[in-house]
Amino acid sequence: MTVLEAIRNRYSCRAYQDRAIEQETLDKVFEAARLAPSARNLQDWRFVVVTDKETKIKLVQAANNQRFLQNAAAILVACSNSDHVMRCGQAIAPIDVAIALEHICLQATELGLATCWIGSFFPDKVRPILGIPEHIAIIELMAIGYPADKQKEQKRDSIDKILCYEKWRF
Repeated sequence: MTVLEAIRNRYSCRAYQDRAIEQETLDKVFEAARLAPSARNLQDWRFVVVTDKETKIKLVQAANNQRFLQNAAAILVACSNSDHVMRCGQAIAPIDVAIALEHICLQATELGLATCWIGSFFPDKVRPILGIPEHIAIIELMAIGYPADKQKEQKRDSIDKILCYEKWRF
């Protein structure tokens, strides 16, 4: 599978098979995250992988009761220890973590897994469940597992709607 094929095949999966992910497969997924670029090469992302059924149920409650999460083989909790801000004013942590998570998504897709980004959650509810210290930012949750559904057609804007050259022309 090419990178572009992985990008085209990636989708937000909300139905998962009742099947664990082999450790070797998870290792490949996290190797992709480890190799992601980061601002100043800080590599300040940290991931908690949750596979325990009871803990996943608690995380469902912390994520607005999105019940499909408990059926995923794992829930990834992506965190950062960085409070650095780039000169442009953007915080580094959410950008770097998002890049690493997208590496996870693409590698997972190539390996026959599916993922779903979860931005609807309460960090203050997640923190005590996993024992995450106060100074660590919880950036994102992500479901990962073997898909039980098929990818639906995704509507995407045409290239001319999202791209211009030299000057703003939208």
